[in-house]
Amino acid sequence: MSPAVPAGGPPWRRLDPRLIWADGLRAVLSMLPGVITLVFLDAGGTMTTGPLLALAGWGLWGALRDLVRWLTTRYRLTATHVECHTGLLVRSFRSVARERIRTVDLDARLIHRAARVCRVTIGAGQTNTAQEAALVLDALSRDAAERLRRELTGAPREEAAAEVRDPALAEFDRRWVVYNLFGIWALLSGAGLLFGATFALGALGLDLVGLFRSGADALDLGTAGTIGFGYVLLVVAGAVGMGTQFFTGQAFFRLTRERGEHGGSVLRTRRGLFRTREAVRDEARTRGVTLSEPLLWRWLGTTDTSLITTGAFWWSESTTLLPRGPRRVARRVAAEVLGDDAPLTAPTVRHPAAALRRRLMWALCAVAAITLATAPLGRPVWGVTLAVVTPPALGLAFAGYRSLGHAVTDGYLVLRAGALTRNTSVLRRSAVSGVCVRQSPLQRRLGLATVRVSTAAGEGSYAARDLAIADAVPLAVSALPVVAAFRTDDGGPRTA
Repeated sequence: MSPAVPAGGPPWRRLDPRLIWADGLRAVLSMLPGVITLVFLDAGGTMTTGPLLALAGWGLWGALRDLVRWLTTRYRLTATHVECHTGLLVRSFRSVARERIRTVDLDARLIHRAARVCRVTIGAGQTNTAQEAALVLDALSRDAAERLRRELTGAPREEAAAEVRDPALAEFDRRWVVYNLFGIWALLSGAGLLFGATFALGALGLDLVGLFRSGADALDLGTAGTIGFGYVLLVVAGAVGMGTQFFTGQAFFRLTRERGEHGGSVLRTRRGLFRTREAVRDEARTRGVTLSEPLLWRWLGTTDTSLITTGAFWWSESTTLLPRGPRRVARRVAAEVLGDDAPLTAPTVRHPAAALRRRLMWALCAVAAITLATAPLGRPVWGVTLAVVTPPALGLAFAGYRSLGHAVTDGYLVLRAGALTRNTSVLRRSAVSGVCVRQSPLQRRLGLATVRVSTAAGEGSYAARDLAIADAVPLAVSALPVVAAFRTDDGGPRTA
C-alpha cells in the first residue's frame, strides 16, 4: 500500500510509527465504556447498546484511517519546497513553496501526548472552500516536529529557550475564568451538557427530566417558577461547561517574545492541559492588533485580543494573542506587541449625530418588518412582538453609535465600530494598500461616508463607518498619503 513517490532529490520521511500504538490505545478506550456498561452494570437494550456500538465503531474507524495514513504518507523538504504524498484509493501529491510558508503550529491531543507525538500544521496563507491548511502531518515525534519548524520558520531552539527563560508578556491567570463563564455560547453549552446527561443517564435507567419535574412539584414552584428554575440550571450547567473548557484549553498559557534564528523576534504561545497547542508568529509580519469587547459583558471589561498579521486568516488560532480576559491586560499586551501605547490611548473622534439617526432608522425598519410578518396572526401577537422587539432594536442602535470612533497617530490608524461586539482595530499606516470612500443614498442625504482601508493582513479590510463627510477625505488621505484626488460634496476634486 505504499504510494508511488517521485524518485530523486532528498530522501522521503515517514510519520512516526508510535501513531499506530496511539491508535491501538484509542480503539481500546472507545470500547471500554461498552464493556463496563454491558458487563459490570448489566445494562442492555437498544438505547444502551446502540450508542456504545457507535462509539466503538468510531474509535475503530479512526484507528484504521490513521493506520492507512501512516502507511501511505511520505513527506520531504527540498531546497525550495515542502512536498507530501498521501492516499490509498485517491492519491494526492501536494507541494508548497518554502518562501510561501507563514506558520508552523504544533498540536498534541491527549492521545498524542501519551504516544509522545504531535500534529504539525503548515500554513501558507492560502484559502479554499474547505478552509484547510497547506499541509497537515499527523503525527511526528516531538523532536522531528521541532526540527521541521526550525527548518521552515527559523523558530528558536527549545534547548536554547530552556537555558534562558524569556520573560512572559502574559501568563495564565485562573481569575480570567470569570470572563469566560457567561454568554450565548455558555447557554448553548449548558443545553448540550444537559441533553447529553439526560441521554447518557437515561440509557442507565435514570430519568433526569422526571427528577426535575418531581423537584419542581415538591417545591411548588408553579409554571413561572419552574421555567426560572430550569433557566438557572441551564446557566449553571453552561458556566460549568465553559469554565471547564477554559481551564483545560488555556491552562499553562504563556506568551513570550523570543529571538528568531534568522534575526528579528517571534511571539510564541503555549497553552493546554490535555491538548497542548503551540504557535509561533514572526513579528515582522505583524500589522496591528484588534481588541473585541462583547456588548453584554463590556461592564466587566471582557476583551478578546487578536493579531492582525499576514499569512494567517482572522479565524485561525494563530491570530489569537490572548484568551478572553480583562481589558487592562489586553491593552498592556497589545501595547507591548505594537511597541507603542499611543494608538491605544489616543482620543478617538466621535461621529456625528446623523450616524445615530441612520441606525435608529434601520432599527425601526427592522422592527416594522418583523411586526408586519406577524400581523396575519392577529393583534395580540403582533402587539406583543412590537413591544418585545422594539427596546432591544433601539438599544442596539444606540450601542452601535456609541462604539463608533476613529483616530490617526504617527504610525497607526485606529478604527472602532460594532454593536454586539465593539471591535477596536489598530492598523499600521504603512500596511495600508488601498482606500475607498463610500456613500450610500441614505449616507449622502445625511452627510455621512464610510472609509474602508485595504491591507494584506487580517480580515483584508477595515472600516471607519458613518463619519462626517468633512472628516472622510482627511482620514483617507492620512491612511494612504499617495492617494489620488477625491471628490468633495460640490463635485470638485480634492487632492492630498
